[in-house]
Amino acid sequence: MIRVALADDQLLVRAGFRALLDAEPDIEVVVEAAGGHALLDALRRTPVDVVLMDIRMPDGDGLWATEQIAADPALAGIHVVIVTTFELDEYVIRAVRAGAAGFLVKDTEPRDLVRAVRAAHAGDALLSPGVTRRLLARVASGTREVPAGAALDALTAREREVLRLVGLGLTNDEIARELFLSPLTAKTHVSRIMAKLQARDRVHLVVVAYETGLVSPGWQ
Repeated sequence: MIRVALADDQLLVRAGFRALLDAEPDIEVVVEAAGGHALLDALRRTPVDVVLMDIRMPDGDGLWATEQIAADPALAGIHVVIVTTFELDEYVIRAVRAGAAGFLVKDTEPRDLVRAVRAAHAGDALLSPGVTRRLLARVASGTREVPAGAALDALTAREREVLRLVGLGLTNDEIARELFLSPLTAKTHVSRIMAKLQARDRVHLVVVAYETGLVSPGWQ
């Protein structure tokens, strides 16, 4: 069972998300909060796998709360998906740097919200279709946590290909189909790449893919 927390100051939004997610057999909403501080207090009491996080909230906004989750070893296993009405470049960039595993806008299809929860829980990254690759390119242009020249040297040819597909936004299952691998083998490749590059999460791998030139804006 995937345990979910909802962080949004609008009760109606939380109620809609809860109804959608609780209808899924493998997802359960276990925490609701209207602000960042209340969310953090709840997360320290209740085990959670995924947080659906609004950005603009009173008493600790979503970006601040995401940073706090990423910085707290006790909350290290929690994956944050930002869900907001504001599809602004600076919000996406700050969310990725804060450690978010995904970014969706609230007018996304319901199935994509459910998919985002499952993807985040599986260690995948999911971005709203409207959050284009140019935004990831901008993130990459300002991120130098892995030296571009040295990053690819640590990878095998197969791992470079897997990293390219991660950079294109493919999930482990999609990578497996693309490269004619088993899903387990694809997942193993991604895990090894993360370990070699000391990447904190899958979104960081996307940044590295852009930074090293494996993927570029407009890649087809």
